[in-house]
Amino acid sequence: MSPPGRPKGEYRSAQHEGGPVSPPGRPKGEYRSAQHEGGPSATPTAVAPADPRAGPPRRFVVGAVAFDLDGTLLDTVRDLAAAVNLLLADLGLAPLPEATIRDLIGKGIANLVGRALAIARGVAPAAVDEAEVAAVLPRYQAHYAATLGRETAVFPGVVEGLDRMAAMGLPLAVITNKASRFVRPHLAQAGIETYFRVVIGGDDLPVKKPHPGALLHAARELGVEPAKLLMVGDSGNDAQAARAAGCPVLIVPYGYNEGTPVQNLDADGIVDSLLAVADRLQPVPPDR
Repeated sequence: MSPPGRPKGEYRSAQHEGGPVSPPGRPKGEYRSAQHEGGPSATPTAVAPADPRAGPPRRFVVGAVAFDLDGTLLDTVRDLAAAVNLLLADLGLAPLPEATIRDLIGKGIANLVGRALAIARGVAPAAVDEAEVAAVLPRYQAHYAATLGRETAVFPGVVEGLDRMAAMGLPLAVITNKASRFVRPHLAQAGIETYFRVVIGGDDLPVKKPHPGALLHAARELGVEPAKLLMVGDSGNDAQAARAAGCPVLIVPYGYNEGTPVQNLDADGIVDSLLAVADRLQPVPPDR
């Protein structure tokens, strides 16, 4: 089932004929799939061949599903790394490897920039003053706005999984720590914006993941109890936020978990794609 406002079949999956159809206004082939040129960027966290938790896979009775963005729906590390290294060049610092920047993703732009500055200078993160980070953030954001979407890829199985969940009648949400001004443009460029009824960026509420506030807000907006809102993410931020909110949580192993194995997270399962998420859902109507 195609999302509202998108003709059926207009956007192909990341696995269909080598990659997704380009979103409107974007040259064909410019928006690459996560399998383009050999796979997702850098070296992803090792993928377990199956969910290591004992017993048959759990099915989830849910009225809605929420997703993290970076590392779950979209592979954005190339754009983020390009913007970080442009900022470092502005400051007279050497660039960082993409693999290093990959492990800094997950807690918002200010955290990413501060930690990148620390590594580039060879100092502890605490040695980077918050005021300095605040001062250079506008420059970083300008670089990121200029590179947004150029090297981003839709992970395999995302479009197919979203189609399956939309066909089940489940309302969907995005909950991300990414600065809000970049969230909808990213979703639109990827051709998946219209799947989501609720989109919460890192600036939209006073708190960010791993605080549960964004998940609780999404549950209210979608008309479900937290226990019937499934969170799908790639990191400890997602798992901790879901646990604190009382939501079930599934983790994908291909994203950004700050360099730590996802098998160590307190989650209800590890799934290799959004299609696998859809296979484990038992949809129920919203509570209101």
